[in-house]
Amino acid sequence: MTELAAAVTEAFARDEIGIGHALLLAKLQPAEQEQALAACFRSDWSGSADKARRILLPVRHLKEWIEQNILLILKDAPFSKSDATLNPAAGSCDDCPKRTGANALLFADIAQDACTDPACYQAKVDGFVKQSIAAKPKLVQISSVYGTATEGSAALPRNKYVEIRTEKPTNEKQRDWPEYKTCKFTTEAIVTEGTEKGEIRTICANPECTIHHAHKQKPATDTAFKAEQEKRRREEAIAQATGLRVLKATSDAVPVRLMKRDLLFVAERMAAVLDERRLAVLLRLHGIGKANGAGFAPAKLLASFLRKADESTIGRVLVAITVLQAAHSPNESAKALREAAEFYKVDVAGITTKVKQEFAAKEKAQANRKATEKAKPSQSRTTAAKKAKAA
Repeated sequence: MTELAAAVTEAFARDEIGIGHALLLAKLQPAEQEQALAACFRSDWSGSADKARRILLPVRHLKEWIEQNILLILKDAPFSKSDATLNPAAGSCDDCPKRTGANALLFADIAQDACTDPACYQAKVDGFVKQSIAAKPKLVQISSVYGTATEGSAALPRNKYVEIRTEKPTNEKQRDWPEYKTCKFTTEAIVTEGTEKGEIRTICANPECTIHHAHKQKPATDTAFKAEQEKRRREEAIAQATGLRVLKATSDAVPVRLMKRDLLFVAERMAAVLDERRLAVLLRLHGIGKANGAGFAPAKLLASFLRKADESTIGRVLVAITVLQAAHSPNESAKALREAAEFYKVDVAGITTKVKQEFAAKEKAQANRKATEKAKPSQSRTTAAKKAKAA
């Protein structure tokens, strides 16, 4: 208990948390203690619309939260636990007193050896990445993050490479998938951006590869092919935007039924099994992390959002997660979204029409801008000619 951070000591002295909570928090590093302290409570808005009432959650809830959000399992680390050069100030993990395995009595309920200092862990991951690139200058750097690539980053974005799966296909259909095949262009790569930072992957990043980048093989001069590609891209963009609108309209139609503690319990556990792509869609759907998302893991952003959200918002998140989890393929995705929209009586046709109108207006504005820019050089030449004549 003497290891408690000041904020936690004050909360304990005011009887805001119990001895069980305090003992769990005291095992963590000071920075993580304050973060975990907030996870001890939930907000209840049922009594007043102006001010939420803080309710202390059970000790078992805090224990689960710490295991999911703070502790980092060392056997999953990309670096060697015995390497003391990755973070010289900390030394090797084997000799570190901050890992749960160094004090079996204190962390008797933690089955796997875990790191309790995320900052040190991240510093070692960064050090491992630097060492790996220095040892192999030709090692390709890749990003596992979905979305727009970071400006100035040396890492290849996800749409520029295909990751080769190491496991064998589980059915006949998967045998034809590009990610289960090899080619002469396959090479080693290291993840330098994303939650899997430091992991070594096998990829194909050669756009000339007919196995992994077959869609890029048509000649750029083929006008018909380019038009078909542009049409397909437009249809996919409209379908994606429509799907997002339908999913939002569907989740907005969800009524409040369960108590917040029940909704939060289900939402947190369902969100924990979302992969990075579906998690990114969920964050975008609810505008989570737009203002302060930099430097925070998507899972932690969602967890923080859920704990502060009201019952109706959590219910909508639950429906969105259910639809996203049911979408294992494009066909299943459309089916799951259609069934959810029908159940909640969402006007899919109206949303589809509105999205198409927005795309058409955007394309018209782009065409007008291009026409204006194209006319500028000729106007400049005319002005220059007049000046020369006058001179």
